[in-house]
Amino acid sequence: MKVIVHIMPKENLLDPEGAAIQYAMHRLGYDKTNNVRVGKTVQFTISGIEDRKLLTEQVDKLCQQLLSNTNIEDYRYEINPADKTDK
Repeated sequence: MKVIVHIMPKENLLDPEGAAIQYAMHRLGYDKTNNVRVGKTVQFTISGIEDRKLLTEQVDKLCQQLLSNTNIEDYRYEINPADKTDK
């Protein structure tokens, strides 16, 4: 299965990188842009787990233990069948 994890700073926390990008957008004339937030995406495949509940439990553990800092970040993920190019 192909897993895509999206990680973003929590809404109530400052996002200095997002603020810097928004400032640059405004300086370039894109002054209608607001609320810029910067996060990260992690993509991987996982195999050998056919049970959907067990798979989501494993992905949740990965997100909580390794991929995100749950004190300051929120995460969400998508699980899709892997295509032929994913090995």
